[in-house]
Amino acid sequence: MLSDKDRIFTNLYGMHDWRLAGARTRGDWDGTAAILARGRDAIIEEVKNSGLRGRGGAGFPTGLKWSFMPKQSDGRPSYLVVNADESEPGTCKDRDILRYDPHKLVEGCLIAGFAMGANTAFIYIRGEFYNEYLHLKAAIAEAYEAGLLGPDACGSGWAFDVRVHRGGGAYICGEESALLESLEGKKGMPRMKPPFPAAMGLYGCPTTVNNVESIAVTPTILRRGAEWFSGLGRPKNTGTKIFCISGHVNRPCNVEEELGIPLRELIDKHAGGVRGGWDNLLAIIPGGSSVPMLPKSICDTVLMDYDNLRDARSGLGTAAVIVMDKSTDLIRAIARLSAFYKHESCGQCTPCREGTGWMMRMMNRLVEGRAELAEIDLLEQVTRQVEGHTICALGDAAAWPIQGLLRHFRPVVEQRIKDYQAQTAPRVAAE
Repeated sequence: MLSDKDRIFTNLYGMHDWRLAGARTRGDWDGTAAILARGRDAIIEEVKNSGLRGRGGAGFPTGLKWSFMPKQSDGRPSYLVVNADESEPGTCKDRDILRYDPHKLVEGCLIAGFAMGANTAFIYIRGEFYNEYLHLKAAIAEAYEAGLLGPDACGSGWAFDVRVHRGGGAYICGEESALLESLEGKKGMPRMKPPFPAAMGLYGCPTTVNNVESIAVTPTILRRGAEWFSGLGRPKNTGTKIFCISGHVNRPCNVEEELGIPLRELIDKHAGGVRGGWDNLLAIIPGGSSVPMLPKSICDTVLMDYDNLRDARSGLGTAAVIVMDKSTDLIRAIARLSAFYKHESCGQCTPCREGTGWMMRMMNRLVEGRAELAEIDLLEQVTRQVEGHTICALGDAAAWPIQGLLRHFRPVVEQRIKDYQAQTAPRVAAE
């Protein structure tokens, strides 16, 4: 269990002042100029050594991503873009960072931007996060007023500006290239890669897109050292992570914990356990709605990190833990997610545009049991035709929840169909 001295987000619950004065008492903006004075290469190397992996879902090594940015400018400006378009169902970690610890993000933008040779950061915030947007704007204004941002940020000689852009409420804009399209004023539709954003991103310039949590933890890592951060968690899964625990638990919450904590320990210690006790557990979606669910038998022992959950054929994703007890209609729950992904598909790729609608309609029929047993295999086959055949990962996100249901709870689906057939058979015979 993570000790209080190792917590990065010390105001996650909003119990203290979120403004600059309060943030400084918690150690933010302490010696920032000295961190910048280490130089770009040293900062990137420290982040690499810490083992920090992207906290937005993909888990790509953050320092390595930063190193892809050009060392020398070819005349084009470089940009840092922060993805605060938190739209994954079940996920609400970035929201609390923006609301209660915005200065961690603003300082992180400066350090990350300097390390990548960027003089401007754009924070793309979900449009529905209105109060969070106000806090973020206020924090940026305070930083400018205190000389922490601007033409001579923190007295370092580095000019740095932070701009905030409010999104229009599209889940697809959480995908980094769709976010860049939206930021440029176009429809939020993912781009083909290559070229990757580090070569040609925002306005055709070198760009790195990072999640809020990834950027917000970097100042603390650079203050306390890579060795401290890499000493938390497990090998290749280092550091702390904010977990969002919701669903059928006694105390839904956001909590910062070490990566690699057992799932059962996470729920019992921080969320008051499963409603009705652990034996009442049916399934858990461990990383936001887009990763496959796991049955209780796996949840008993699985560890909450990227590699362990991948080995269990699921994923850490955004670490949004959605708990479902035995009162849950799993087929209806997955049908609801299918409707979400169908609604949020941008329609650019045929497998996703057509497949999400097909999967949604099929799942709606399965909720009632209005299908043939052979259609279960057909549905699974369609998810395979969508998965991995689209420009971005929304196709995968739509397919995986259904695959998780069929992998672990196929007998439940078969029984639903048999029950429906048993109910309708006498009626058909009477007619």
